[in-house]
Amino acid sequence: MIRRQRLAAGVCALLAALTAGIAFPAGAVADETDQAAPKVELVLDVSGSMRTRDIDGGTRMAAAKQAFNEVLDATPEEVRLGIRTLGANYRGDDRKEGCKDTEQLYPVGPLNRTDAKTAVATLAPTGWTPIGPALLKAADDLNGGDGTRRIVLISDGEDTCQPLDPCEVAREIAAKGIGLTIDTLGLVPDAKTRDQLSCIADATGGTYTDVRHKEELSDRVGELVDRAAEPVVTPVATDGADRCEKAPTLKSGLYTDRAGFGQQRWYKVDVEPGQELRASVSVADDRAVQPNYGVLLRAVTVHGREIVRGEAAGTGRTDVVSTGLRYPRPDSDDDAAPAETVCLQVTSSFSAASGVKTTPGLPLELTVDVVDGPSGHHDVAAFGLGRGWWLLGTLVLIGFLAGLLWGWLSRWRVAVWRTN
Repeated sequence: MIRRQRLAAGVCALLAALTAGIAFPAGAVADETDQAAPKVELVLDVSGSMRTRDIDGGTRMAAAKQAFNEVLDATPEEVRLGIRTLGANYRGDDRKEGCKDTEQLYPVGPLNRTDAKTAVATLAPTGWTPIGPALLKAADDLNGGDGTRRIVLISDGEDTCQPLDPCEVAREIAAKGIGLTIDTLGLVPDAKTRDQLSCIADATGGTYTDVRHKEELSDRVGELVDRAAEPVVTPVATDGADRCEKAPTLKSGLYTDRAGFGQQRWYKVDVEPGQELRASVSVADDRAVQPNYGVLLRAVTVHGREIVRGEAAGTGRTDVVSTGLRYPRPDSDDDAAPAETVCLQVTSSFSAASGVKTTPGLPLELTVDVVDGPSGHHDVAAFGLGRGWWLLGTLVLIGFLAGLLWGWLSRWRVAVWRTN
């Protein structure tokens, strides 16, 4: 009897162990999936000014609620989404208390659309505009995990909790190197609001958008949430040289560097026979510069002969100037033909404004892509016309036949006239 009890207990223990062994790995996989999931937190200004009726005949708050409901319906399943408010609860005049008024309305995690919509429906414009404190809390809400992290801030006014400057808060978040992007949307903004929200977005590599209609708000927020689910290419830091001989050899990928004012940056790329090199470069002016500037991207041989170039110019209206080039290397009958080293030279003509520091250099982003070249003659342009030669030949033949026919008709009419 005792042996049977021991045997039964052993079997139960074995089954329990097997069950646990099966369960734990599944939990671990779930945790790993959640760690890699993209995270987005929508941060909504619920201050008193959101009562203003200037968006398609309704209040700014009504437009925001409609946009949130539409975005919640369309949020991809893999996105972990949360909602945070600012200025939603405190109605008093105590500035110190008003600047604490930020709370997480819906936690960042798997989305229950009904619960999230219910939470949004209860919001009513109330108090202050503590943008800086809300951004700090939102960054904490998104902390952890390996996936992309994005804050989408929607506001209709300036921060009212200075001296905690939201621009400085955004710069601090960017300096932590946690890969968090802040996108901002201004509801019917004035110049000061636009400047502040643009500064917040620029500090983290995000975007700023003016919004004056319901559809614009819904579409833009939806785009930003969808963007979080897209794969992210992490740029690789590189250090270009002052001449080709010392330049680093790059593979296909995205690279970042710093280019000093009036300084050339050189890089090398190996191109096999039958491959095509595609390269593009963008240089940003992250400080005040003189208007009228440009960027030049050249592909040259190791002996200095130019192969192809791309160039672009700006007049001070944009803060980024970009250009690109393509170089298809002809195929070779020799299977042992070596790779050709192509030197890429980047030169920009930015000049710093008076009193502006020139170090470090301007941020530079270089994209390199080496792909298989055209597979046959039908893919290659012939004398710049490509398949247009067929059309040109057809038109010439039609013109020739039409000329013959017209000449014959003219002679026939003249012969008939003389006869009569």
